[in-house]
Amino acid sequence: VQLVESGGGLVQAGGSLRLSCAASGSLFSINAMGWYRQAPGKERELVASTSRGGSTYYADSVKGRFTISRDNAKNTLYLQMNSLKPEDTAMYYCAAYLGSYYLSPDYWGQGTQVTVSS
Repeated sequence: VQLVESGGGLVQAGGSLRLSCAASGSLFSINAMGWYRQAPGKERELVASTSRGGSTYYADSVKGRFTISRDNAKNTLYLQMNSLKPEDTAMYYCAAYLGSYYLSPDYWGQGTQVTVSS
C-alpha cells in the first residue's frame, strides 16, 4: 500500500485547507485510514480516523473544525481543516490500518506540511 499526501501549505489563522491522501496498492486489505500530525518537539498524534464501516474518531483539539472523509471511487482520503489555529502547525501524515484505528497504523505516507500563521 502506498500513500501520497498533498494539499499542505501556509495559511493564516482562521483559514482553511483540505489535505488529500491518494492510496494505491492492495487496498482490499485496508480496514481504516487516518490522519496524524507531528509538531516540532512533540510526539506524533492521531488527529482523525475513519473505518471501512464509516465510524470516525476526532481528537478533542480538532472536533468541530476538521472533517475526515473518503472517496472510495478515487481511493482518496481527505481532511478538511477549517478555523485553523497556529497550534495546528505540524507535519500531517496519512496512515492506513489493516485492523482497527485504535491500533498502530500499518502504512504511512511521507507527510505534508501545514503552517498556520497568527
